[in-house]
Amino acid sequence: MVAFAILIFLFLGSIEGFSMKSQPCTYDLSRMCKPALATAAFSTLSFLLGAVTSVVSGFLGMKIATYANARTTLEARKGVGKAFITAFRSGAVMGFLLAANGLLVLYIAINVFKLYYGDDWGGLFEAITGYGLGGSSMALFGRVGGGIYTKAADVGADLVGKVERNIPEDDPRNPAVIADNVGDNVGDIAGMGSDLFGSYAESSCAALVVASISSFGMNHELTPMLYPLIISSVGIIVCLITTLFATDFFEIKAVDEIEPSLKRQLIISTVLMTIGIGVVSWIALPPSFTIFNFGDQKLVKNWQLFLCVAVGLWAGLIIGFVTEYYTSNAYSPVQDVADSCRTGAATNVIFGLALGYKSCIIPIFAIAISIFVSFSFAAMYGIAVAALGMLSTIATGLAIDAYGPISDNAGGIAEMAGMSHRIRERTDALDAAGNTTAAIGKGFAIGSAALVSLALFGAFVSRAAISTVDVLTPKVFIGLLVGAMLPYWFSAMTMKSVGSAALKMVEEVRRQFNTIPGLMEGTSKPDYATCVKISTDASIKEMIPPGALVMLTPLIVGIFFGVETLSGVLAGSLVSGVQIAISASNTGGAWDNAKKYIEAGASDHARALGPKGSDPHKAAVIGDTIGDPLKDTSGPSLNILIKLMAVESLVFAPFFATHGGLLFKIF
Repeated sequence: MVAFAILIFLFLGSIEGFSMKSQPCTYDLSRMCKPALATAAFSTLSFLLGAVTSVVSGFLGMKIATYANARTTLEARKGVGKAFITAFRSGAVMGFLLAANGLLVLYIAINVFKLYYGDDWGGLFEAITGYGLGGSSMALFGRVGGGIYTKAADVGADLVGKVERNIPEDDPRNPAVIADNVGDNVGDIAGMGSDLFGSYAESSCAALVVASISSFGMNHELTPMLYPLIISSVGIIVCLITTLFATDFFEIKAVDEIEPSLKRQLIISTVLMTIGIGVVSWIALPPSFTIFNFGDQKLVKNWQLFLCVAVGLWAGLIIGFVTEYYTSNAYSPVQDVADSCRTGAATNVIFGLALGYKSCIIPIFAIAISIFVSFSFAAMYGIAVAALGMLSTIATGLAIDAYGPISDNAGGIAEMAGMSHRIRERTDALDAAGNTTAAIGKGFAIGSAALVSLALFGAFVSRAAISTVDVLTPKVFIGLLVGAMLPYWFSAMTMKSVGSAALKMVEEVRRQFNTIPGLMEGTSKPDYATCVKISTDASIKEMIPPGALVMLTPLIVGIFFGVETLSGVLAGSLVSGVQIAISASNTGGAWDNAKKYIEAGASDHARALGPKGSDPHKAAVIGDTIGDPLKDTSGPSLNILIKLMAVESLVFAPFFATHGGLLFKIF
């Protein structure tokens, strides 16, 4: 964080040679604006603010989750309904904390910076973009580090425990069991939280940057200028009402009511939010206004902007439900994958990969339609508010997402504490629903990342003063090719990190089973601490190379090849990253739930595939193990790769525009 903050200050300050004199404004040369050095200082400050907020949100989320998981286990003695309410409420606490923190810090930062900037709104909101960069750069390490941590432990625990030794999941005799349960919190709660916080901060920043050079910013109308923040604040109120539907208005009595109740959350929040946005757009926005569109101003009416937000909001819901269809074991895609386990692991892998690729189709169309609609109505600003629309119900989204790892841990605690079979069944039911909702959360994160990075791309192109990005020029085309390759490079790094860490973990677990006498009989305890140390060391050491790849690429491309090539790289990484991210996380989720489908044995088909330990079940466990790094490390980290490169390019755009493209200048 510190190193990067210094980089930001040096790069942005050096544009005018660190001079303190006022400069002509970027977009209106007749007026004088604050010096570049001030923008450098304030960008650095907002970067640190964003990073600290992101870290604090992740930390608090994990703290809440660790309090909540044992309570959920205890509540499960009274029945499924009570346990569900505990797990869901604690997830909701985290969701609201994050949404509120992000909004509060951003609002305070804008008001404090305004004391210095006064009327120079272009400079003010350019400095605010650092906030999004800070939020996302911490999310990158939370997601990659957390993903490596959780999956090294998970793969190690599963391979030795379930496949070789035939002991149940979360059995206290398994040395890697503590690391596995800790990992769920690190990856799914801290990682997911800071990831969505990053998306949220960035889409707000992208919208504000474009608005500051539109009529809102030029005429200094504060209320419509802060429209992006108003959307988010309405979202918090809507989510408060929505959570009451899950916990207070409808009591959950049976296991099969859990998933419908969580899905109802998404629908209710989306419907209420649509009404809320309509009211706010009517009150906060003037009837017509102009939006900056690559050099000229485009006339927009307030109902058009409302439609932009609504389109993003509903696209999010569609992506959520498609993800659920492809990853829940209630539907045919996962049941087909489970069925293919009869002939061994190879067919399971083939079916799972095919399912993941197929699951890209509808989400991509949903994103494409929302981009087309919002861009035709309000140019790049439309896309930024569409992304905000998708993220406006972030509190509910995070509640149903954090609910997953909390109930997963509750099951682990029940197993380790040797509680009765009934309680484990209840926590398993909560956990199976949590798996699907976690997949829905990842779908949301990926969909919003696509819209956010496109909005940031638009803001970057406006800021770097490029009017068109022409694919037919060699500069841009080589950028496209290299950009499309980056997600593969990044995935290779994260997958390999998980693989090598899991290898160490498997060796350690095997060593303990072979050398500690009385471990299998349960008379002596395993050495949990060594396994936790392997995971921790691996995640800290291994997250540096992928992190460096993402952080350094925009800087190297911008400095040596200039803004046009960089715009190609951003477009390429966006286009290929979204596909890999969706297919990876859905493939992994489907394999996981195919295994759960066989284990639960809820239908005749599932029972025919055999009890735990049968050949089809072993094939399913192998599929699940392959899917782990896909769905929890590579897939979710890719959406940060897409966003982070775009927001970083936007923050450094002034520098690249003046000093970038060294190689092409030499020739």
